[in-house]
Amino acid sequence: MADPRDRRSNHPGPALEAAHLQVGIPPEDSTQIAELARLAAPGPVFAAFQLVTALLLLSAASSSFQAGPGLLKALARHTNRQGDTVGILPPALGRTNTHHTPYWGVALFIALACAVTAAAGGNDQELVLFYAVSVFLSFLAGLLSMALFSHRDGRRGYLIMNLAGAAVVAFTLIANLSRGLPIISLAAALIIAAILYVAWVSSGRPRGIRNVEAEAEEMSG
Repeated sequence: MADPRDRRSNHPGPALEAAHLQVGIPPEDSTQIAELARLAAPGPVFAAFQLVTALLLLSAASSSFQAGPGLLKALARHTNRQGDTVGILPPALGRTNTHHTPYWGVALFIALACAVTAAAGGNDQELVLFYAVSVFLSFLAGLLSMALFSHRDGRRGYLIMNLAGAAVVAFTLIANLSRGLPIISLAAALIIAAILYVAWVSSGRPRGIRNVEAEAEEMSG
């Protein structure tokens, strides 16, 4: 069972407002933001707040089910317009229906999502701990990549900005990892990276991996 203190807000504004209104630690089936909204707004407004929150979470899930299978589709082995075989994953992951949806990739992500949710016992607070590490790890990788490109292009201003952002994200990532269990997310990311690297080597180190996503979109367009 997650520590009830984990449901406190990480943002100072709502936390100060909750302290002023004496909201306290929320019950097991709620969050501090929800309790703050329940106290500060009348019933219909609170219901609307909950509905909007649910729609936002649904939109976030929808974007994940677009990006994840789309990446698998881009990395699936296929022949580009130049006749070269590119991609490192099984071709089945690149198969799409008439709406260009990679259905095997979607099915795989559904299975993984169900497995992770079941492992966490459906406790969203436990899932958030692992999700935060994955998100900030992605941000850190992106910022370091942009810093490298800025260095190669000789753009010192962009380099400083990207390194500063990477430092902030790295601090947040370390703070999340210090909780202990979220280290599993870091380990999972490293394992996935290792699997993709092995798949790349096994496929003969095909060139053009950086362009496969754009090519996949062109082929489905």
